[in-house]
Amino acid sequence: CAKAIAMLATNPLPLRQYMGRNKVGCPGMPLIAIPTTAGTGSEVTKAAVITDAVNDVKMLLMDPRLVPTVALVDFELTLSMPAGLTAAVGVDTLTHGIEAYVSRLANPLTDPIALACIAQVGRHLETAWREPGNRDAREGMMMAATQGGMAFANSSVCLVHGMSRPVGALFHVPHGISNAMLLPAVTRFSLPGAVRRYATVAHTMRWTGGAESDEAAAEALVRGLEALNLRLQIPRLREHPLMGEEKFNRLLEKMAQDALASGSPQNNPVIPSAAQIVELYQAAW
Repeated sequence: CAKAIAMLATNPLPLRQYMGRNKVGCPGMPLIAIPTTAGTGSEVTKAAVITDAVNDVKMLLMDPRLVPTVALVDFELTLSMPAGLTAAVGVDTLTHGIEAYVSRLANPLTDPIALACIAQVGRHLETAWREPGNRDAREGMMMAATQGGMAFANSSVCLVHGMSRPVGALFHVPHGISNAMLLPAVTRFSLPGAVRRYATVAHTMRWTGGAESDEAAAEALVRGLEALNLRLQIPRLREHPLMGEEKFNRLLEKMAQDALASGSPQNNPVIPSAAQIVELYQAAW
């Protein structure tokens, strides 16, 4: 919101004309971004996601002019986060690291930052969830969140984010939770397009013994993500109180089309069709 407000101070309305990439004409007002959750990394990205309540979509705005002037990243501001929020934003951070690393736009500059993000999550997320006052864990997760933002801002997010935004727009499920609920199923679908990279993610999370084949390690990653959600008490789609089965089934086609329209699925290791996205929503349900 702060990014969009700062930008609209120097650019004309309506906001929806800036949906997409590189459509902002003038730099916005100077912005100091101070994150209070260890999740989106938005303080260092060129992205803003704003809900269009008229069309029931989450608009993705991507432009270098949206990057804050200053980011003040202080993990002490996250010490009061409750467990549920810690879990949601923590898996959001992990999703950023994974998608930045497996994206078709990944590159030698973003790879080490994405892997550093993933390693920090593997080391610190569950401790931060169990022990909210653990300063080492909170600091590690705050670093991971900023690293994840740096990585995907210079690579991209992929199918998880593309499918997550319609869930948020239509059902008002918080972004981190919707990412977490979709991550295992989307990862399994995407494995054939980047087996070695997904295997590296599994090794980085320390969910393998290190001697497995790439295929076995990649499968271990999917199991690890499913188990992580269970340990962090993240529900399946059907278990979330804001989700309704009748509305979900009725809106499947719209969600699939909105996901594709976001542009993120086109960066996925396996690029899905609308029909495949519908199947993935059903698998995650």
